[in-house]
Amino acid sequence: MDIVQSSVPDTVAYQAMSHEQLLETYQQLLLQNSSLEMRLHKSEERRRAFIHILTDLNMVNRKLHDQRKAMIHILADYEHDRSRLAAQTERLHNSRRALMHILQDAHQSNLRLENSRKAMIHIMSDLKETSGEVQRRELELREKQEQLVQAGKLATLGELTTGVAHELNNPLNNIGLFVGNAIDLIDLGMADTDPERILQELDSAMRQVRKATEIISHLRTFGRAASVSREPVILASVIENSISLMQEQLRLRQIEVQLHLPVQEVVVMGNEIQLEQVFINLLTNARDALSEVVHKVITITCEIHGPMVDIKFGDNGPGIPEGLEQRIFDPFFTTKDVGAGTGLGLSITYGIIKEHQGAIVIENHPGEGAAFLIQLPLNADEL
Repeated sequence: MDIVQSSVPDTVAYQAMSHEQLLETYQQLLLQNSSLEMRLHKSEERRRAFIHILTDLNMVNRKLHDQRKAMIHILADYEHDRSRLAAQTERLHNSRRALMHILQDAHQSNLRLENSRKAMIHIMSDLKETSGEVQRRELELREKQEQLVQAGKLATLGELTTGVAHELNNPLNNIGLFVGNAIDLIDLGMADTDPERILQELDSAMRQVRKATEIISHLRTFGRAASVSREPVILASVIENSISLMQEQLRLRQIEVQLHLPVQEVVVMGNEIQLEQVFINLLTNARDALSEVVHKVITITCEIHGPMVDIKFGDNGPGIPEGLEQRIFDPFFTTKDVGAGTGLGLSITYGIIKEHQGAIVIENHPGEGAAFLIQLPLNADEL
């Protein structure tokens, strides 16, 4: 624009120039124009180049901006990772300290465990010695209990002596009578004429001998120490044997025995001698309870209830004084007069029933009588 403006005032001067000057001036103008075109072209190229540069710079700026953002994100991630790593380092340090404490505690626990093991060895040694002592004491206690049971049986035998002696006296008298008759028949010369009668008298004498032998054998069986063996026992037979031993005493005291047994055979697993001792103790207890009663009755019942059998020994005596039911099975406890009882019968009875996995309870009716209820498990083969 400046070049054009500078050439405008020279228009008048061109009119005064000659043809050669004009040509020369024209040539100069052409050169200037060409020079200006070249300069313009170069300027246009520089402008384009500058535009390209600006475009590249803009792209670079954009890349730098994106890279700056990426760098900011990287720095943020790095800071986050650094913080997380610091937290993990702290947790690792805490874990290491906790592990050290655990190891120390484990060491202390091992020491305590070792001490406990040593103490346990001493305790086991003491326990072994104590167990041996307990077993020895239990063996002694069982022996004492067996001796006590045997003493109770001997005491019962002592009470039965009078009745048994009277019971033996009858067959002995009969034996003397039958043998005397046989001797008289022989003296009369009837050995050849009537031998059957003599044999009949001797046979009767032998029956009385067998009866006396059964009584003595029963007493010997009852009096000997009972073994701890268990075998099937017919309950009715044991009850009847017990009554037979007490029969004379009951008869002399005018005591009626009412026996109610089931039709079917009742079998329990137990010791026959011990059960007989139980029933004799209960019969003796009922006998003594009826001493002041006019009409004396002992009732014995036996009933089956499922896997158990109930045996009840009842009397119509005065019953047990109130408040004493809980002590009735205590050793050496008795309601009888001093010297009239040992206080062991019911205690021994309770122990024997417990050994048979049974139970015994008292049903007391003051003024009307008392009853002892025994529950025993039936033999498994009978179920």
